[in-house]
Amino acid sequence: MRKALVRLSATGALALLASVAPASAQQAPPPPLQVPNPHYVSIPMEIAVNRPAADVWKRIGKYCDIGEWLRIPCTITAGTDGEFGAVRSVANEILVGKTELSYTYTQPVREGRPFDAYHGTLEARPVTATTSKIVYTLFFDNSMLADDAARERNIAQRKATFTQALENMKILAEGGTLPPAPARGTPGGQ
Repeated sequence: MRKALVRLSATGALALLASVAPASAQQAPPPPLQVPNPHYVSIPMEIAVNRPAADVWKRIGKYCDIGEWLRIPCTITAGTDGEFGAVRSVANEILVGKTELSYTYTQPVREGRPFDAYHGTLEARPVTATTSKIVYTLFFDNSMLADDAARERNIAQRKATFTQALENMKILAEGGTLPPAPARGTPGGQ
């Protein structure tokens, strides 16, 4: 009886393996990536703020507040401000994640242009009961640029733009007023 049970168990195991193996062997490989050799870049930036994180977020954390601190027009073009799926006019960015003191957005795929997987996350992070820091992290693929020198220039330009944005957010969060915007096309202008 014992031998018969062992044989039956072994036979059942072989039958199970035989039925699973062909199914997995028949699966097609995934399609190739649109960008075969991505070069992912993450740019974390932060600035200290002399205000509690909740107060900072109240002042600079609405989805279209980007217009004020980047000094560009911003309107909500689809959805509801601050809700998943909201689209703002700035590069048609889509709100894809949020917490009480942060949000993450992405940019849509554009026809005729490689998808660069661009995402940005803005966060007000508590440091003490009365201080915080604003953390802005960009993530994207810059493999479509010509060479390492072009990629480094692109990173430097993004850092400069968003460092200025962080400085503007700090001024606003601490109760200040932004100085007049530089004229477009001048140093410091957009």
